[in-house]
Amino acid sequence: MSLRYQINIRILFFSICILILGGSIAIWQARNAVSKEVDSSINMALQLIKLGFAQAPPAAMNESDWLYRLGALKETRHLNIQLKQPSGQLLNISQKNRQIGPQDSPPRWFVNLVVSEYPKAEHQLTTFDGKAMTLIIQANPLDEITEVWQETIAFFVSICLLALLTFLAVHLVFNKTLKSIGTIVDNLKLIETGQYRQKLPTFSTLEYDSIAKAINHMTDVLDATQQENRALTQHSLQIQEEERQRLSQELHDELGQSLTAIKVMAVTASHEKADVKKITESMVGICDHLMSIVRSMMHQLHPLILTELGLKATLEDMVNHWSERNPRMTLNILCSDSADTLDPKISIQIFRVIQECLTNILRHAQARHVNIVLTTVDAAPGLLLLKVYDDGVGCNINSVCSGFGLRGMQERIKSLGGELTIQSQPGQGMMLTAEIPVQ
Repeated sequence: MSLRYQINIRILFFSICILILGGSIAIWQARNAVSKEVDSSINMALQLIKLGFAQAPPAAMNESDWLYRLGALKETRHLNIQLKQPSGQLLNISQKNRQIGPQDSPPRWFVNLVVSEYPKAEHQLTTFDGKAMTLIIQANPLDEITEVWQETIAFFVSICLLALLTFLAVHLVFNKTLKSIGTIVDNLKLIETGQYRQKLPTFSTLEYDSIAKAINHMTDVLDATQQENRALTQHSLQIQEEERQRLSQELHDELGQSLTAIKVMAVTASHEKADVKKITESMVGICDHLMSIVRSMMHQLHPLILTELGLKATLEDMVNHWSERNPRMTLNILCSDSADTLDPKISIQIFRVIQECLTNILRHAQARHVNIVLTTVDAAPGLLLLKVYDDGVGCNINSVCSGFGLRGMQERIKSLGGELTIQSQPGQGMMLTAEIPVQ
């Protein structure tokens, strides 16, 4: 169900409720108004009768005088006034009610709802010759009900016009609102396809403008992240190609030349006058050299010790190797035994992160002491904590965040579902902290 349809249904429902409530109030007020008007007319007629006949005793007036005095009651509205003679004949004194055309006549249901029981007043009169006559006053509220009906129609027409104007105003407002929503939805569909540079316009409505600004900010972040990922991917591909080129060069220079030398020595050893012992020693030396090269290449591609002995022994071996190559830098490692129970996918990523950290420290930090801590958190046994901190020159976090090394470490930690944070100040070293869930 669309939003427009829901709004129209609700406006129609509330309009009907307002009309029903207004109609009930209008009928209640009309009933009270007719009753008060009729009661007032009857009371006024009785007061006029009492006032008129109090000025002269009824016994001193003949029938023509009475009729003259009673004629004053013709102007009284909403009443039927009759004079009942001793013979039983009724003489109509009040003026005829105004003629009401069919177009002005209220419907029967309205009359039944408005009309109520009205009192009937009788006043006894005696002529100078002793005749007893009865003055009968009855309510005739039809003309008042007609007036109330016309007022009610005008009231309902006003309510309907106001409801229509309200509906049109709401419809115009929601047209503008739905148009803004449509623009936002279309933009989100473009964002879904990866078009992050498509921006939402500025809206005149504050709420929609806030949503547009938030979406534009989100697309800026997504676009920047996409650009970083592309740059990181290109950098990774470049490193991969460089690594392949280096391995190819080493295979060509070291393995190719060494194998050629072994082949030449083998041919030479087949001669009768050849010094077989010397040639054999040379071949053994070349083979030892090839074995060291192959081990180095294998360690660079993947540390076999990680699969054979576990992460703790691999990290300790790496630290010893780095300490031998860099005697001016002191490396300390604290690794819990639980590191050996980690999943191999987690172990290799942690190993590469620490390896990248040591590479960056050696290139940029000028540090004297480096500490590596890898342990589980006591408060959260399923959380692995990695800390690498040094006493080097430090740096500005904003500048270091633009490097590919840090991006690579962030992506590795993120791929494990963890979070990487960096703290550093110029001249105060750097501390890298990673929290990785292992369960």
